[in-house]
Amino acid sequence: MGGTMTAEPTTRPTAKKSAPEWPVPPREGWTVDDLDTLPDLPPHTELIDGSLVFVSPQRRFHNIMIRLLTNGLVSTVPGTHRVYNEMTVVIDRSNGPEPDVLVVRKEAVQGLRQTSFPVADVLLAVEVVSPDSESRDRDTKPHKYAAAGIQHFWLVEMEGEDDHAVVRVYERDPVTKAYTCTGVHRDRLKLSVPFALDIDLTAIDEM
Repeated sequence: MGGTMTAEPTTRPTAKKSAPEWPVPPREGWTVDDLDTLPDLPPHTELIDGSLVFVSPQRRFHNIMIRLLTNGLVSTVPGTHRVYNEMTVVIDRSNGPEPDVLVVRKEAVQGLRQTSFPVADVLLAVEVVSPDSESRDRDTKPHKYAAAGIQHFWLVEMEGEDDHAVVRVYERDPVTKAYTCTGVHRDRLKLSVPFALDIDLTAIDEM
């Protein structure tokens, strides 16, 4: 009787599941230029203090309010300005936030491939608060917008048992370079600054 027998393995070794490959930041942090060059970034990725911020799935309220305010602004702003949604605002090398709605000078529009606007060309930034972005929308981003010179800021939230919309309107004080609240609007957003505007906030029930 010759030879030896080698037992065959009864199961094949299973390959380890590969972990998601997240971009590894450079030591000095990401820059706004990286937002256009990093591959496979999720849509609407923001840059705050050199760190990438990924956006979670949004509530229906978020989507409706963006549409409602955008439609109202588009029908109101003068020909010297344009209205956009969720485009990057370049504040500095390490900060490229993405307001939900923004109004920019017409001269800042360069073409259909454009992905960002310089902060100096932004007249109004609007943030619709989401559960995952409360701190950024209420604190981090308003401070950065004001310090960078954006004259007008609106903060939109869902409030009360009936989930109605509330819009807090802010103007930048040229002395303190900080925002001052000039009004809280729940049923209608009726303003004369930065331009005449009248939006029925209760219309979200029909959208």
